Amino acid sequence: MGDEIFYGAAYKGSKRFSQWDVPTANATGFGAAADDYMERGIDLNEQLIRNKPATFFFRMNSDAMIGAGIHAGDILIVDRSLAPVSGRIIVAILEAELVVRRLQRSMNSATLIAENKKFSDIPLSVFDERSNVWGVVTYVIHPAC
Repeated sequence: MGDEIFYGAAYKGSKRFSQWDVPTANATGFGAAADDYMERGIDLNEQLIRNKPATFFFRMNSDAMIGAGIHAGDILIVDRSLAPVSGRIIVAILEAELVVRRLQRSMNSATLIAENKKFSDIPLSVFDERSNVWGVVTYVIHPAC
């Protein structure tokens, strides 16, 4: 009885988990040959989301960012906890609408740059991160079809 080994739950929601961390036993005593190549499935929540409570999904409804590879119908993963940095693609609130643009900052102002020549850039004379920035785009999911 003193030699018993107790195993806890191997999966703790960590990205460091691998299939080899799970203790297995077979009634026959032999493992299947395919078990050597078995891997855990990909969890997109672990791969694409850094801060779950602050992450939201949007569907892009315009071609304003087509030069950046974001097309109408793409799904944007937006993290509200990240600080907006010049050069990053952000979701901004302008006149009660959400717009997706690249942020370009200068000393006292900011410009929201469209990646499509059909759309004009939006200069912001007063830029306040708390009132203008809704979140930072971290990933874009583009359908293959």
